Amino acid sequence: MAEALDLEAPLGAHAQLNLADPRLGAAVVTASDEFFAPAERMLNASEPQWRAGVYDAHGKWMDGWETRRRRGPGFDHCVLRLAAAGTLAVIELDTRYFTGNFPPFASVEACRVAGDPDKSTAWTEVLARSPLQGDSRRRYAVSDPGPWTHLRLNIYPDGGIARLRAYGAVHRGPMAGAASVDLAAALSGGLALACSDEHYGSMANLLLPGRGASMADGWETRRRREPGYDWVILQLGAVGRIEAAEIDTAHFKGNYPHQISMHAVLLAGEGQGAARGDVRAESLYWPVLLEPQLLGADQVVRFESQLARLGPVSHVRVNIHPDGGLSRVRLFGRPGT
Repeated sequence: MAEALDLEAPLGAHAQLNLADPRLGAAVVTASDEFFAPAERMLNASEPQWRAGVYDAHGKWMDGWETRRRRGPGFDHCVLRLAAAGTLAVIELDTRYFTGNFPPFASVEACRVAGDPDKSTAWTEVLARSPLQGDSRRRYAVSDPGPWTHLRLNIYPDGGIARLRAYGAVHRGPMAGAASVDLAAALSGGLALACSDEHYGSMANLLLPGRGASMADGWETRRRREPGYDWVILQLGAVGRIEAAEIDTAHFKGNYPHQISMHAVLLAGEGQGAARGDVRAESLYWPVLLEPQLLGADQVVRFESQLARLGPVSHVRVNIHPDGGLSRVRLFGRPGT
């Protein structure tokens, strides 16, 4: 039985990305039963919600995965494909709004396969059978980090789970010599380390694939009422030379930043930036990658000739003048030093 972690404690440098996020490509492969609510709802990036008085053809509408009441031996389970092969550090199981219908126990297994698992797949237990409570969130440390490609959630014997999160990091192979890629993308191993403010939207959204579905799917700061500007610090998935930058203000029309600028640097010990306590202070003195440039509403702006040729870099600070919202940041370049 695993011991639950403190929800208030930071996730740590190796648990910055939810690999079960459908916006990154995670998906449900199979489920033993989905009578009351489909398993895909369990992966939604939004917080679970309660819809009072809402019923469908099968019963009360629930925001999560819910199976029917089991009347025989066994237990229910769901297999999901992670967004990318990755190492895992923390599993979060959320039963919010499931009060009389939550599973008393759950466990999680993992595997690494090409394609999807079948009957011959060997599974490794990464979270031992552990007790759950209704209408609550619990986080557990993973016993074997992997890397893994799939998870199997087992609930004993039946019931509902509002959300499942699988926090870890993308397991990337050698990238040196590859063609130009988005070095900041979450699926390339990029991380949003710190920012000045994220009142309306998470900084992690900047590194997701595709264009944002709404303003809520981007990074937006509060209205600044004092001098200065807002900023976010990104750690690239691999050291590389940045050749082009794309800034997307999708859905931000009356609240996009007036200007954008960037600083970048190569820090010693690539991949260790998330653990550096001085990275915010250091960023004040990083070389300029992009002098302030105008942005527009609800559009993609690409910068190439305006970028300084700094050589290989590992971290970028993106500044928005004075405040506002961005949907996505793309930093294209060739990995390697």
